[in-house]
Amino acid sequence: MGGPGGADDDAAPRRGYAKGAARRAQILDQVLRLVAEHGVDASSLRSVADAVGVSHATLRHYFPSRDDLLVAVYHEHEVQRGDAGGPPTSAVGGMRESAVLNREVPGLVQLYTTLAGDAAGEGHPVTREFFRERFARLRAELSDRVRADQEAGRIDPAVDAGDLAALAIAASDGIQVQWLLDPDAVDGARVLELLERLVPPPPMSSSEGSARP
Repeated sequence: MGGPGGADDDAAPRRGYAKGAARRAQILDQVLRLVAEHGVDASSLRSVADAVGVSHATLRHYFPSRDDLLVAVYHEHEVQRGDAGGPPTSAVGGMRESAVLNREVPGLVQLYTTLAGDAAGEGHPVTREFFRERFARLRAELSDRVRADQEAGRIDPAVDAGDLAALAIAASDGIQVQWLLDPDAVDGARVLELLERLVPPPPMSSSEGSARP
């Protein structure tokens, strides 16, 4: 039998933590679906709580601020997207494939642009840190893919991998904003495919040039 400091005492906090984590995940999944279907506006935590059917106090227990909630929602979206998507075909190709998938979830694209705007301003430290870390991670991942493409002979090795990674991210984010404002006028996947074609291949050697008719 469990007594003071025994197994039952240890198990109770673990059960409480597991229950809390499950409740947080459930709320997060509800909000994620809500944002995917309806987008996000300047709603307060209270209005979000009403929309997903929980109390304001419950929502604040798991997400102390609106920024905490929205960052968690977008992070969860990225986790689920990562599980659903396959490996990118190339450095810029991964961005192009994301643009195709984003057509299905305009509400989450809107959430991303809302968070990005908040991160650039003052008073949103949680959002700013999320984007600083996200961009650093994306630049590192894309730089690795650029270097892999360079080693495979698809991209000129003189191109700076970090610069091309930053350019691809900037192009993807900017195109998303244009697409949100005028979906019929902008095809994000096609524009990023053009960017991929504009990335210079390795220069031909003199022997390759002389071999051409």
